[in-house]
Amino acid sequence: MIADIDGTLVTKEKLLTPKSVQAVDRLNEAGIIFGVTTGRPPAGVRMLIESLPHLRFIAGFNGAVIVRRDFWVFAQNLLPAAAVEQVVQIILEHKMDVWLYTDKDWLVCDLRAYRVDREEKTVQFPPKVTATFDGLCDRVAKIVGVSENYEAVAHCERNVQERCGASVSAARSQPYYLDVTHPKANKGEVVLMASQFFGIAPQEIATIGDMANDITMFKKSGMSIAMGNASPEVQRAATCVTASNEEEGFAAAVDDFILPQEDTSAA
Repeated sequence: MIADIDGTLVTKEKLLTPKSVQAVDRLNEAGIIFGVTTGRPPAGVRMLIESLPHLRFIAGFNGAVIVRRDFWVFAQNLLPAAAVEQVVQIILEHKMDVWLYTDKDWLVCDLRAYRVDREEKTVQFPPKVTATFDGLCDRVAKIVGVSENYEAVAHCERNVQERCGASVSAARSQPYYLDVTHPKANKGEVVLMASQFFGIAPQEIATIGDMANDITMFKKSGMSIAMGNASPEVQRAATCVTASNEEEGFAAAVDDFILPQEDTSAA
């Protein structure tokens, strides 16, 4: 089973509930491998490691950098510098802020910009400030376009997809975030990677998420579960729909759709 984190595995306050922890324990008891995929950098998932001793892998940056639970890197897909420069220019044309995540650092131009403080609390490490991204486009794992103008973010998503084509993967991870990664760094590719690495057919993998960028993994997995807080578009793309992340939707999905059900019918 592969789970998205924000809006899925954790609450709005970015908390992992006891019921979610217990659900992952039950997956392990049933012999089911559990991993997570997220737009966060791998280091931004460190706070979950102690609570989830059975977590096997973290696909950070939507699959751009994939690590074991000890943070040993076993796969990465970084963006070519030319693609980074083009995407940064497109985002700036839409009057949006740009964040660059390299394989080691998070780079921003303004610490006071929209959602920088919220992101720092989420990933639990600070960004580095730079006046310009010139000369910093090598080893970029993810570019984020950020704006409180949701229409601008949606328009920028379409524009990046049209102008960059297959050279990048561009999808909104939140209404205010446009995530741009290597074309092989999307959640659908994470499913295929897990299938190959663990020797499990994609049809035997379940995925769960809440945002548009989770649809790529829904399409590649045998079972897909949308959260109750997901949009109608995301819910339509899934096999099943569970409760919201504020109503223990992850734990409910594990019990309702993943684990074997006891036969309570009359003999």
